[in-house]
Amino acid sequence: MDHLVPSKQRQFAVEVVEELRAHGFTAYWAGGCVRDQLLHRTPWDYDVATDAKPDEIRHVFGRRRTLAIGAAFGVITVLGPKEAGQVEVTTFRQDAAYLDGRHPDSVTFSSPEEDAKRRDFTINGMFYDPLADQIIDYVGGADDLRAGIVRAIGTPRERIAEDKLRMLRGVRFATIFGFELDVATQAAIREMAPQITVVSAERISAEIEIMLLHVNRARAVRLLHETGLLEAILPEVVRDESWRRTLALLENLSEPTFALTLAVLLKTASDPGIAAAIGKRWRLARRDLDRTEWLLAHWGALRDSRRAPWSRLQRLLICEGIVELIELHEILASIGEIDPADVAYCRERLALPPIELDPPPLVTGDDLRTLGIPRGKIYARLLDQIRDAQLDGQVSTKDEAVQLAESLWKQSGA
Repeated sequence: MDHLVPSKQRQFAVEVVEELRAHGFTAYWAGGCVRDQLLHRTPWDYDVATDAKPDEIRHVFGRRRTLAIGAAFGVITVLGPKEAGQVEVTTFRQDAAYLDGRHPDSVTFSSPEEDAKRRDFTINGMFYDPLADQIIDYVGGADDLRAGIVRAIGTPRERIAEDKLRMLRGVRFATIFGFELDVATQAAIREMAPQITVVSAERISAEIEIMLLHVNRARAVRLLHETGLLEAILPEVVRDESWRRTLALLENLSEPTFALTLAVLLKTASDPGIAAAIGKRWRLARRDLDRTEWLLAHWGALRDSRRAPWSRLQRLLICEGIVELIELHEILASIGEIDPADVAYCRERLALPPIELDPPPLVTGDDLRTLGIPRGKIYARLLDQIRDAQLDGQVSTKDEAVQLAESLWKQSGA
């Protein structure tokens, strides 16, 4: 989606409304794009709500330009030019019971007001007429937006009972917009927090990732704790005297990856296998899981780096996760847990030319075979020892490295 151009997305969304209007239908922008526009934020995408039925929508735009994947719920995707993306056009509707706690069992087509009242939060329940430049607000979303409040539409418990994911979405909206949760909405979330587990692991981890990557991540974690959601989805996280430290570390991260924020959050857990357990529970991507485990395993590894043998430090500096590891140690330094000079030294060494940071090995397995050393586990041990000697400046030529290999081989007695 990187090729999308915001101005062209917007123009296409206007054209969708114009086309529906030209065929005699009511059509408005709906949901998040309206909220974002009022917040002076560029919308990621655009949704249109209309009184046209799914078949009528497809007739207006043509079957080649539409996808009917969500037609059972009144949703038709209209495909635009490459740089404009697509727009979801949804028929005004009412939802039947949400039997699975996530999706309505069925829908019936309705009016704009009824459609607004079935949505999740007031700030997401507004419509906008881009042709008349007019907000249509049946739920008080504009007032809540001005007041900075995330409030469930209607009765909070009923809205959450319909779709349990709304609990995490409510926390996310409050976090990324710097808003407060309405008191009744927060109370309903806290009451129903244990039921969040009916939501798929992928959706839970996706919401958590968005929150942890946002600059307000510490507030997000605090709010997850206050609502009881953190205990429901991450019971292993310890909230004892180290809790404030965890929040401080999250607060001080600048541009972290998901793996780094997750490592910080999981550090208080006593179980060394916590990352693997969470990875399985949330079905994390292998790369995120491996990096989280690596960061946890090397927590504090850059402490006293100025006094460490170069052969040990160099092996860390050439690892894929070194940028994240250095950022981790920078925040440890910011709260006084390690010497900032050690982190600065690592950054300085990391900036060395590649030939100095990671010079080619002086000897290889082929050289060991030439010396008549039988293949086996001894190869890895010898090559590691010779590499250490090379990095630490004890040998600097191939001849010196070969002589060392012979000496080490004889000493091994193998």
